[in-house]
Amino acid sequence: MLTNLRSLHFAKRISLVLGLFMIAGVCGFGQRGTTETIDATAFGTSTQLGRNFGIKIIIYEFSSPEDRDILVEAFKQGQNDGLVNALEKMKSVGRITMPGTIGYELSYIREILTPTGRTIRFVTNRKIAFGEAYWTTQSKSFNLTAGEITLNDTDKNKSAGLLFPAAQLIVNNEGELQWELNQNSWKLNNIIEWK
Repeated sequence: MLTNLRSLHFAKRISLVLGLFMIAGVCGFGQRGTTETIDATAFGTSTQLGRNFGIKIIIYEFSSPEDRDILVEAFKQGQNDGLVNALEKMKSVGRITMPGTIGYELSYIREILTPTGRTIRFVTNRKIAFGEAYWTTQSKSFNLTAGEITLNDTDKNKSAGLLFPAAQLIVNNEGELQWELNQNSWKLNNIIEWK
């Protein structure tokens, strides 16, 4: 009888602890309460013409204006390397998956409302492959993955976007910010959003 009573108390404690972990996990999952998933097909341009693959972007929450200010300040102080360091310290707000990779955690996702829907911009650190790091290839300096998706609520067929799998942010000769790419950008089409 005493053993059964101890087992019952132990089971209650375990249930309480598991319940607390589940509640904490749901609260910490994102400000939005639910995740949003965007599926798209990436089509190659120029030298990658004719190639395509599917990507999936999972949004846990959108980044705050304070996160944007941190990134702007980091870029002002350290250019692309400062931006990479700041992104590395940020918590994950989403995830992107592409074939041939286990995917990346997205450090920054911004939503901009437009007259026909919204635009979603994202940027994160790119995982450097072992060969790139070992041989110190030129592609190692293109250490960001970024993109933009324009969602059109009035005509879903007009939704489109761009993906920059290996990029770095630079200031061009005119003093403007610009993405410099290791290869060409990929066009995003066949966009489906799941809420």
